[in-house]
Amino acid sequence: MIQQAAGAIPQSPFELIAASSPETKIVLVVTGLFSLISWFIIILKWWQFRKLNRQADRFFNEMERTTRLKDAYHAVMKLPPSPYNRLFREAVTFYSELRPGALRDERGADRSSLTMTQLEALKMVLGKEVAAERDLLGHYIPWLATIGSVSPLLGLTGTVFGIMSAFIGIASKGSGNLSAVAPGVAEALVATASGLLAAIPAVIAYNIYVNRVRLFAGELEGFANELIGTMAREGLV
Repeated sequence: MIQQAAGAIPQSPFELIAASSPETKIVLVVTGLFSLISWFIIILKWWQFRKLNRQADRFFNEMERTTRLKDAYHAVMKLPPSPYNRLFREAVTFYSELRPGALRDERGADRSSLTMTQLEALKMVLGKEVAAERDLLGHYIPWLATIGSVSPLLGLTGTVFGIMSAFIGIASKGSGNLSAVAPGVAEALVATASGLLAAIPAVIAYNIYVNRVRLFAGELEGFANELIGTMAREGLV
């Protein structure tokens, strides 16, 4: 219940929070913490996706400057680590283990095409790498969904405590006038607002980032298929 000294009525939201019940304060602290966590994740993922876009531009620019897979490999491996050159390296490493020296045009190297079983194994290796990169980029995003789901419920819990304070005010003053009801109702609304303020950005960011991760995974899968097509065009598979 809101604790008021000498019947003083809170004149601002800060005074209202300071005079609110311990239960409501706990709700406000938890929703505030959830809000800070969600904004940290939102900013972190924004930075990661921005960095990923720059890496993709540099990678594909290097790829376009080369005509052969061997030259492209040496060019992109000089770039900073990224999901794209990690996928490229995985494909080249797997192929080099099956056909040692073929990419380096060494004398006596086995340049025969891969068998269907080997080609399927290559696709599985690339698919596993795509899934690993997708999971790595999607790290922490589920927390946004959790915060978006739990925060309104916490706000609703604070609302219940506020309504209880309003009824206690009515009982203590023996009337249902505004001075008896308003503090408890205001406390309930503040708790509701805190839950919504924590949940809304988290839900919006979750939907945006899940879609971005899905697009990223699709782009990596497309690149893996293009890589296999390039190897086939050069007679490697």
